[in-house]
Amino acid sequence: MFSNFHKLPAVNFTCYMNKSYILGLLLAFSVSFTFAQKPTSVKSPLDISYLPVNFAHDHKPGEKAIAKVIYSRPSKNDREIFGGLVPWGKVWRAGANGSTEIKFYQDVQLADQSLKAGTYSLFVIPNEKEWTVIFNTDVDYWGAYSYNEKNDALRINVPVKNSDSVAETFTIQFKPSEKNKANLVMFWDKAIADIPFNY
Repeated sequence: MFSNFHKLPAVNFTCYMNKSYILGLLLAFSVSFTFAQKPTSVKSPLDISYLPVNFAHDHKPGEKAIAKVIYSRPSKNDREIFGGLVPWGKVWRAGANGSTEIKFYQDVQLADQSLKAGTYSLFVIPNEKEWTVIFNTDVDYWGAYSYNEKNDALRINVPVKNSDSVAETFTIQFKPSEKNKANLVMFWDKAIADIPFNY
C-alpha cells in the first residue's frame, strides 16, 4: 500500500512556514499602522432637521413629517463668511459639500406663493440686507456647480437680520409658530434669515 510513498515529491514545509510568518507580520503591521493613525474629523458634518422638530425620535408608525432638510454644516473658523467665503450676489449651496435638499411632505405656502409637495435643492443668493432663497427641482448634485435657474420651482426674497452673537457653525432649523405655521431659519456668523411658511 505504501510502496510508492517514498517516490512522492518532498514538500518544503519550512518554505511555507516562512511565507506564512512573513504574511502574518505584514498583516499585523498594517493593522497596527491603521489603528495608530489619528482619526480624521469631518469638516462639514451632515445634519437633518425635521418639522415637527422631534419627528424622527417621537413619531408613531404611519405618521408623516411636514418637512425635512438634509445639509452639511461648515464652520466659520475665523473666516469672513458673507461677502468673503460666500460672495455677495452669487448662488450658494446653503451649506457645504452636496447641495442642500429640502423635502415638503405636503403643499406649502411661502411668501404667499405655493410650492408643491416634493424634494428640492435649496440654494441662496446672499446680499447684505436680503437673501434670495431658491427651491430647485434638480437634486443629487455637488454644491451649486450644476445649478440651473430654468429648474427653479420657487424663488422668494427674505430680509436678513444681524445677530449680536456669532454662530460658529451654519445651521438650518424649523421653528413652529402657530397652528399650521412654521419658520425655516438659516443662520451663520451674524446673519439670520427667517422664512415663514404655512402648511
